[in-house]
Amino acid sequence: MDKVKVGIIFGGTTEEHPVSVKSAQEVARNLDTGKYEPFWIGITKSGEWKLCDGPDAGWEDGDCRPVVLSPDRGVHGLLVLEQGRYEAIRLDVVLPLLHGKLGEDGAMQGLLELAGVPYAGCDVPGSALCMDKSLTYLVIRNAGIATPKFWTVTADDAIDPGRLPYPVFVKPARSGSSFGVSKVSRPEDLPGAVETARQYDAKVLIEEAVDGSEIGCAILGNDPDLLVGELDRVALSHGFFKIHQESNPESGSENSTFIVPADIPAESRTLVLETAKAVYRALGCRGLSRVDMFLKADGTVVLNEVNTLPGLTSYSRYPRMMAAAGLPLAEVIDRMILLALTGKLQ
Repeated sequence: MDKVKVGIIFGGTTEEHPVSVKSAQEVARNLDTGKYEPFWIGITKSGEWKLCDGPDAGWEDGDCRPVVLSPDRGVHGLLVLEQGRYEAIRLDVVLPLLHGKLGEDGAMQGLLELAGVPYAGCDVPGSALCMDKSLTYLVIRNAGIATPKFWTVTADDAIDPGRLPYPVFVKPARSGSSFGVSKVSRPEDLPGAVETARQYDAKVLIEEAVDGSEIGCAILGNDPDLLVGELDRVALSHGFFKIHQESNPESGSENSTFIVPADIPAESRTLVLETAKAVYRALGCRGLSRVDMFLKADGTVVLNEVNTLPGLTSYSRYPRMMAAAGLPLAEVIDRMILLALTGKLQ
């Protein structure tokens, strides 16, 4: 039986490049090469596409060949430059292990749609909608699900710091891994926080801080057939959750610990799970996503954000939650590929 030819795209030009590479390295350690033939497609920070032997350290300087994903459906995959000629490699499926802009926002998904190659994860509309937190909140509010009170500030907008209820979080509307995020407790600190967020996106989101526990839900599947992992709770000693910006997250977070399963009452667990599934459906998610929520002291649930391609690193929350539910990363990868190829979990 022929192996399934899997294109695995990683790296990218944004600040989340290192996180993407780590996700690819963890997938490499767990991919069943008896079933799959991987084609590792690394995108450098400058935007060069390279076909590599794998995502190990130093891959950008290794023995790689220039490659492009062809939008020509007759190719159905890659064009590799080889001694002045292009060699075509037909792919069965793609795992786009890219986080943030140009990877998780619908851009890469659009290219894969043009190419006609099945891919894991959310489609173009779902990816774009979840990437923009302000649009996510508008859709979710319309679905009757609570979100933080928020304000958007575009490139030409000014906002009166005196009219906000502090503390607030200031963040890029379309970024991830907590890059550019600040917690602001005083009006005089707001302009600097807005400028920090604008380094990552011209559109800035200001959110009223929610007093509650941060709970995550890992979801795998297509509606109505959804599989969920164990919930987790992020326990903070100080500050806010930003593990992907820490110097050595593999050895543990500087300010966070993760409790899996989440230590919350049974009735709260049921409410969080049902809310997460409702969010997933309302936003048109498919394949996989991690839905992050706040559980308030009064038992109400408030959406935080949705990650349509959550980190798959050795320290990431999504694979940890799935493993706690009896689904190791190797099996998660199997099901991601199966969903991309058939639309069904099994």
